[in-house]
Amino acid sequence: MADERIEDFDEIIENGPFPIRFPKGTSSQDAEYCEVKMDGAWERVRFHDYDRVFSVPGLYETIFYRTLRCDSPNRVSNILNDVLREKGVDPKELRVLDLGAGNGMSGEALHSIGVRKIIAVDILKEAKEANWRDRPWVYYDYFTSDFTNIDNDVDKQIKTFSPNALITIAALGFGDIPPKAFQTAFDFVEVGGWLAFNLHEQYVGFHHTEGFAGLINKMIEEKKIRVEVYKRYLHRYTTSGDPIYYIAIVGQKLI
Repeated sequence: MADERIEDFDEIIENGPFPIRFPKGTSSQDAEYCEVKMDGAWERVRFHDYDRVFSVPGLYETIFYRTLRCDSPNRVSNILNDVLREKGVDPKELRVLDLGAGNGMSGEALHSIGVRKIIAVDILKEAKEANWRDRPWVYYDYFTSDFTNIDNDVDKQIKTFSPNALITIAALGFGDIPPKAFQTAFDFVEVGGWLAFNLHEQYVGFHHTEGFAGLINKMIEEKKIRVEVYKRYLHRYTTSGDPIYYIAIVGQKLI
């Protein structure tokens, strides 16, 4: 149980199965936390402790979607759908690799635009367990794997699936998925395949030469990808109510 005084927190929010309270003041996005009342006691939950968040049914949705108004899975999927329609591509033709799939909300959003063939990858076994618990119908298969050192069996199975699309939602830029892992996922995608992902706006810009921005900039310069949409949008709110803006990028793999 947390020992801070109630005066150190904003009012209690009843917006789902768990009462939540946020600390007063602001903190960086990768250090954000809240307190959640579970089994009659207040427990501190750090947002990036995904293993803990995923282990409690409904907690992820309560914090990020009901309370902080995150809608990135739907936003990015809808932007991808707009591009596919413009290009005359049927979403049912896609075989999607969902990198950093979490509990399956990104896969569920893909289903809403008509995609049916999706496999998932996440480094956390708790994410896979949460998906099978909450959304077992979303994916053809779910692999727990570190894409910086991929297991040979996982490598073989993904190659057999032959992805022609890659999606990554809210999993890049804060140490969750390193650039090397994204490169591994990218290499699985067929030439001509589709890419859809998002990044915090602080990590995006042609002046960046390292990290994800550097990787993406290099891919663009080397004509490995063609960007179709580059859109700034509201990702969610901070615990203090400030907006967080992300960049959604949809493109096509050229080589």
